[in-house]
Amino acid sequence: MSDQPFTTERRGPILEVTLCKGKANAISAADSRALSQLWADFRDDDSLRFAILTGAGEKFFSAGWDLKNVAETGEASDSHYGEGGFGGLNHPRNLYKPIIAAVNGIACGGGFEMMLGCDIIVAETHATFALPEINVGVLPDCGVVKLRRRVPYHVAVEFMMTGRWMDAEEAKHWGLVNHVVPSGEGMDKAREIADTLAAGPPLLYPAIKQVLRMTEMVPEHEAFAVHDACATVERVNRSEDIKEGARAFAEKRQPRWQGR
Repeated sequence: MSDQPFTTERRGPILEVTLCKGKANAISAADSRALSQLWADFRDDDSLRFAILTGAGEKFFSAGWDLKNVAETGEASDSHYGEGGFGGLNHPRNLYKPIIAAVNGIACGGGFEMMLGCDIIVAETHATFALPEINVGVLPDCGVVKLRRRVPYHVAVEFMMTGRWMDAEEAKHWGLVNHVVPSGEGMDKAREIADTLAAGPPLLYPAIKQVLRMTEMVPEHEAFAVHDACATVERVNRSEDIKEGARAFAEKRQPRWQGR
């Protein structure tokens, strides 16, 4: 059991973040502000291109808001959680580097909402999911905004209004997670995905993520104008890598990406 909210480890261009506070990897407002700063530092560090987020232990990814701390301190639900909102991933600013979640157990409340802030999600077979805020009279802020955009409306409404639990297979059915793997193999799969991405063209992933974010609520016929205005897209179009990709294709070899 740790008093620190998270640990980090660098593996080449990949940052691995492990939530580790207490028995349930729960997060207070102060912890959230620290996580928000962590993700801002990750965003601004050119040597890091991808991140993996997981939880310590075998039972919890994260139980979300630290309700024991709330009971002891009276911390308000609308406390300042940092620039990125709760856990730093609710509404991150200009964070276009891919983040992979390795969900190794219970992801509920704010822990589930942090998972929603990731781009690729691996769930172990015993992982379970819930937004049980209804049981403590709290609005699942990020869930209300984001879940409707991930699953059908009626599924999202029932999930939030009943606080029911969802297992990994149902989450896969609704498209909430990309992969379901045996217990204990979540990080292996997440690292496999991260290594696959790391072998690809460095400039392309931020461009994909920025265009996806910027066009999420834009009508299709307007989205192309938004696409063309994205700085990451312009960088790809003017890069040496796009020329290298064409040369490699013509020469029937693997590209040698430079990230410029």
